[in-house]
Amino acid sequence: MPIRINADLPALEALDSENIFVMTPERGESQKIRPLNILLLNLMPTKQETEIQLLRLLGNTPLQVNVDFLHTATHTSKHTSASHLNSFYYTFDEIKHKRYDGMIITGAPVEKMDFEEVDYWQEMCEIMEWSKHNVYSTLHICWGAQAGLYYHFGVPKYMMEEKLSGIYHHTVMNPYHPLMRGFDDNYYAPHSRYTEVKLEDIRKHSDLIPLATSDLAGLHIIATKSGRQFFVTGHAEYDRNTLAKEYFRDVNKNLNPKVPYNYFPDDDPTKTPPFTWRSNAHLLVSNWLNYYVYQQTPFDLLDLKQLDIHDDFTKGL
Repeated sequence: MPIRINADLPALEALDSENIFVMTPERGESQKIRPLNILLLNLMPTKQETEIQLLRLLGNTPLQVNVDFLHTATHTSKHTSASHLNSFYYTFDEIKHKRYDGMIITGAPVEKMDFEEVDYWQEMCEIMEWSKHNVYSTLHICWGAQAGLYYHFGVPKYMMEEKLSGIYHHTVMNPYHPLMRGFDDNYYAPHSRYTEVKLEDIRKHSDLIPLATSDLAGLHIIATKSGRQFFVTGHAEYDRNTLAKEYFRDVNKNLNPKVPYNYFPDDDPTKTPPFTWRSNAHLLVSNWLNYYVYQQTPFDLLDLKQLDIHDDFTKGL
């Protein structure tokens, strides 16, 4: 949250140079406060587990957040009951008349397929196009990040030789970007995927900013200059045991998976994994909520129709 200090205070210049979020009383008094409205497009097969993981991160701020859950009508979930979806989820037709401060698009276990082969791809495209004018800032996760980069910018994904699974070391490329405020120069984050996007493709687009990368896992966080879209190639939301569940699931399917990298102590699946990415996950989501949703979204969401997704609203931070 911002620090409110007098514009003439000498400390203001020093704090601003250190990327500390400060605000003058005049700006603070001009702000109107209301709960944030967030839309969660949940594409994961284990929807209830993903709900808990993301709500935990969304709830770890002083902000009030209203969450609507969205599922694709063109895909039948095999792992979530129809009664749960009917009770707690909307379809796109039911919410497309609304506007939201923020949106999260989760990953999905469809990376090996071409985007156009996914049975709900056309619906995804309709939702992503709608988000440009009806959502202030969208956070894309894992396959959702690859799908967003492909749809909005034509960035391709590439199949890797083997599944990337584990906890990887990352380096912050742009420490003065508001989304990375408070991050250590180096941090850990989970990945679980078969495909990747490449830095050289991102750098072909002047609207895209790479924020963090890993020597082993590749690009981790990418932003648009406007702050209206973010793309996270890993799974910061994962719980301590999520990768273990995936590993043992694949073992039981006789897929002969590799032990997740840097996850189990001594690579021993009988040992409890340390939770080394929890603080980074909370920081990532709270920074997004604060700097790119709460601080920037219009008080009246009807004003979203007047905004262009490519406008640079970070200048006011």
